[in-house]
Amino acid sequence: MKKMLLCGFAVLLGFSIAGCNKNNRAGSGTGVSSDAKTFTLKMSTQLNETSPIVQGFKEWAKNVEAKTNGGIVIQVYPSAQLGSDEDVIEQAIQGVNVAVLTDGGRMGNYVKEIGIIGMPYIADNYDEIVQITQTKTFAEWEEKLASENGIRVLAFNWYDGPRHFLTNIPVTSPADLKGQRIRTPGAPVWAKSVEAMGATPIAMGWNDSYNAIQSKSIDGAEAQHTATFGARLYEVVKYIDKTAHFQLVNGVIVGEKWFARLPADYQRILSEECRAAASENARLVEQVADDYEDQMIEKGMVVVTADRDAFKAAAEAAYTTLEFTALRDQIYTELGKK
Repeated sequence: MKKMLLCGFAVLLGFSIAGCNKNNRAGSGTGVSSDAKTFTLKMSTQLNETSPIVQGFKEWAKNVEAKTNGGIVIQVYPSAQLGSDEDVIEQAIQGVNVAVLTDGGRMGNYVKEIGIIGMPYIADNYDEIVQITQTKTFAEWEEKLASENGIRVLAFNWYDGPRHFLTNIPVTSPADLKGQRIRTPGAPVWAKSVEAMGATPIAMGWNDSYNAIQSKSIDGAEAQHTATFGARLYEVVKYIDKTAHFQLVNGVIVGEKWFARLPADYQRILSEECRAAASENARLVEQVADDYEDQMIEKGMVVVTADRDAFKAAAEAAYTTLEFTALRDQIYTELGKK
């Protein structure tokens, strides 16, 4: 009888200790399972350490780690440390624990229709572009990326501001861009749009732009202020041509294979916190972009007021070429704009 009592006490003590460990791991109010394993996610971007979006990624990482009690650890790798976006996207599809900041143009290589989010003048500001990403149509594209291409969108509301042409001649109309070799990402949405607006698109990595302009291999670029300032392009280009032709909204994607390995509560936290961090970070980007423009003017750049109506008219050719006109009308109807 004495042995039986001792055995029973040992079993109860074991359960008590296990329960304490479980409560200590779970924390309060998180709803996170105690026996969940730790997952590491490597967040890749071409943006450098000083970019406000990189700051946003770090805030996202902090919030996710807190809400999962260390169950998900996000490591941020700026300045293309993990390779080109295309390489990292391919790794993600294969199931590697990587995430990447990407855009509609690149995602359009997988689901053509989603590329419209990167088309010129599809929206005039951040709030309008986010409305498009919240439509039923956009959600269907995200589902197609996951089910048919192995790409899971965590959030598509990371904003980096409007993009402008950066040249060594003043540009006020599409005619001024004739013969200008302008660096742009290689996706068809970007290339065809830049071509429609008068320039010759040259696809190359962003980090190569400075040297290419300096050596006159290209004549200029098109980019948002946060990238232009961070890359010190004010040292090799003279003019900021304020066309605001693209509203640069980005998505953070992971591989569907990796995402499916996460517990359901981790999936929810990872996505929700990504969207929340992006929304807050967008306002920081808007403030920082204005400050960067002032600093670039101080460093000798000249702001040119472009004829945006003329650029909008020229950009229509890209919608025709890429067969996006009817799709744009469909989205505008869904938003009640037509």
